Amino acid sequence: MKPQDIIAGKTSVWIFGYGSLVWKPDFKYKRSKVGFIQGYKRRFWHGDNFHRGNDELPGRVVTLIEDDDASTWGVAFEVTGSQVEESLKYLDVRETVCGGYITKTVEFFPHGESQASSVQALVYIATSDNPLYLGPASSEEIGAQIAVCRGKTGHNLEYLLRLAEFMRRFCPHVDDPHLFSIEAAALAVVPFLLAAQ
Repeated sequence: MKPQDIIAGKTSVWIFGYGSLVWKPDFKYKRSKVGFIQGYKRRFWHGDNFHRGNDELPGRVVTLIEDDDASTWGVAFEVTGSQVEESLKYLDVRETVCGGYITKTVEFFPHGESQASSVQALVYIATSDNPLYLGPASSEEIGAQIAVCRGKTGHNLEYLLRLAEFMRRFCPHVDDPHLFSIEAAALAVVPFLLAAQ
């Protein structure tokens, strides 16, 4: 379903970010809240041949995988009025330039607030039925791949480190072994890359 169909007629929309949006939304919004969604786990299973990689060396970025027992932390942004159309136009280009993204609505739970304060939020999810989907691999494999990739937006390692920094700063109570094991694996490779230059 297209984002415009989901939000038709609404003057206020929440957008949930779980990857680069948590530190670089690049669209105007009324307010933002840190929190989580349930039923999904964040995984570095999607390829990126534009923002954080290229055709020869695709980077790895996060997507959401359905898992009833999991939750994913991130940031929800409320957009209102003209911001709704502007933000969705921007995100349609940013999130779909890599291909294979769908949009869904999910229940977002703001951190430190009651369950009654949850809101419906729009989320972009990269699916497995596209050529750039890379799927699961070991932390060491993913970390090594991230350490060497670069795209038009910057180094793939920056993407990984900023996401890990966000989790440590805003969600210190949350353990994210997938993210942190990949971060450790990527950082372990960096000295060897520098030595080879």
